[in-house]
Amino acid sequence: MSRRTVVALLGATVASGALLVSQRATAAPAAASGLDDPAKKEIAMELVSSAENSSLDWKAQYKYIEDIGDGRGYTAGIIGFCSGTGDMLDLVQLYADRKPGNVLAKYLPALRNVNGTDSHDGLDPNYPRDWRKAAQDTVFQQCQNDERDRVYFNPAVAQGKADGLRTLGQFCYYDAIVMHGDGDDPTSFRNIRKRALRSAKPPAQGGDETAYLNAFLDARVWAMKQEEAHSDTTRVDTEQRVFLRKGNLDLNTPLDWKVYGDSYHIG
Repeated sequence: MSRRTVVALLGATVASGALLVSQRATAAPAAASGLDDPAKKEIAMELVSSAENSSLDWKAQYKYIEDIGDGRGYTAGIIGFCSGTGDMLDLVQLYADRKPGNVLAKYLPALRNVNGTDSHDGLDPNYPRDWRKAAQDTVFQQCQNDERDRVYFNPAVAQGKADGLRTLGQFCYYDAIVMHGDGDDPTSFRNIRKRALRSAKPPAQGGDETAYLNAFLDARVWAMKQEEAHSDTTRVDTEQRVFLRKGNLDLNTPLDWKVYGDSYHIG
C-alpha cells in the first residue's frame, strides 16, 4: 500500500596510504557537486519515492494517480502533481504543447476549472484511466521529469547551494518543497526556511551546517503537523535526521532508513 493511500486512510582494504589519499581526492569533486550530481539525484528520487509510494522504484510512479482525500483533488505522477494546486494543469499543458491531441489534452478545460479545489468535475470517470495510458508515453514521462525539475528540484538545489548546504541539506530542501510547495502560506517551503532562520544561520551566513539543518527539520516537522494528511513525520524523524545524526552531509551510500515503519536500503 502506498504512503498516499495510508495518509488518505489515515570492502576492500586499502594497501597503502598513498592509495587512500588518491581515493579521497577522487571522491571529493563528486561530493562537492551536490544533489544535482546524477548519482545523487537518483538517490533523492528513491528517497522521496520511499515516502510517497512505499517503493524505491520511482519510475514506476509515472502512472500513479488517486485522490488521497487531502483537499487537493487527484494526486498523480512521480512527484505528486495535484489537480487542485496548479502543477498538474501546468504538466498537462506542457504535454499538450509537445504532443497536441494527446489523450489528456481534452481535460485541460476541466483542469483549469477545478484548479484550487478538490473537485473532480469534468475529470471523472475516465481521467485516471487516461492518465495511466499517457504514462506509457515517453513524451509524457519526460514532461513529468522536466516539470519536477523546473518547479521542485532545481529551485531546492539552487537555494540549498546559496545557503552553503551540502547534498543532504539540498535534499532536505527538496523533500520539503515536494510536500509543501513554495507558495505564500505559512507551511510553504519558503516560510519553513524563514522559521528555521529565526533559530540558526546556514553556512553561507557563517552558521554551523548541522545546527542549521536541525533547525530546518524542526520547522519542517512543525509545518507537517499543521495538516492531518502530513502529520506523520517519519520521513524526517527516521530518514533525514538519521543521516544528519551520522554526519552524512554528503548523502553518501550505503544509506539505511525507515519511513512509516518500513525499512529501506541503498547500497
